[in-house]
Amino acid sequence: MFAEIDTKLTAAVHVEAKAAYTEMFSDGDPLFVTNAFGWASDCFNGLYGDYQRIDARYHDFEHTLQGTTCFVHLLLGRHRVGTEPSLTRRAFELGLLAILLHDTGYLKKNNDREGTGAKYTSVHVNRSCDFAREFLTEKGFTVSEILSVQNMIRCTGVNVDLEAVPFQSDLDRIVGFALGTSDLLGQMAARDYVEKLPVLYSEFEESARFNLVRGAAPGMFSSARDLMEKTPFFWEKYVVPKINKDFDGLYKFLGAPFPDGPNKYLIKIEENISRIREQLVLTPA
Repeated sequence: MFAEIDTKLTAAVHVEAKAAYTEMFSDGDPLFVTNAFGWASDCFNGLYGDYQRIDARYHDFEHTLQGTTCFVHLLLGRHRVGTEPSLTRRAFELGLLAILLHDTGYLKKNNDREGTGAKYTSVHVNRSCDFAREFLTEKGFTVSEILSVQNMIRCTGVNVDLEAVPFQSDLDRIVGFALGTSDLLGQMAARDYVEKLPVLYSEFEESARFNLVRGAAPGMFSSARDLMEKTPFFWEKYVVPKINKDFDGLYKFLGAPFPDGPNKYLIKIEENISRIREQLVLTPA
């Protein structure tokens, strides 16, 4: 299985992504991965345009790096077993940009002083697509390339209708499904996932308050405990069917050997689900 990477360290994820890129594409641009990580780091650290540093506490830059690590492992695993259609260098590059930018919808402009970026939870996917268009246009990417990135980002929406996403090619769809898979598995397999669930609840709660003022429905969780109680159900009834059916079982490329070997992401998630159940028993309501 793939080595464990410390996703608190941008440099560690950068090195892992660059090694995967180099293995897959011997003719690759030696600066592309470095530039992509530098751009994303600038965006999340308040060094791009009129945007503040990320202030969402769950959907921070480490969350993005968790998904990015899973994403590059998944596509490298797919490459190693020779699955067709073969991934092109450009499809991987656009996918890397998409995973690095997929939660930029939580970023706030400098004049936005109300609450945190968590208030944009319900619309963050569309905001991320808008941000990607703005940012990548400035970097000289084509309209078609930007649309590919946006379609990949759309795969991370909880209620996205994948049939309605206007993928431009089979590879765009595959990379988008890899991104959607990695966004789910990367965070749920994190070592501190269980400890951060109350933080995730606080984001949902802020979003609910922000949108309730604007006439939207209230949030789906009544408390942090309620979120914890529903997380095993979310995993078993939403994530597992989604990664198997909607996302074509691409997670299997994370196993070694493919397709049924041990999969460290699934193992860690099951461990986290067990920890949640144990905590709920030990601290009854």
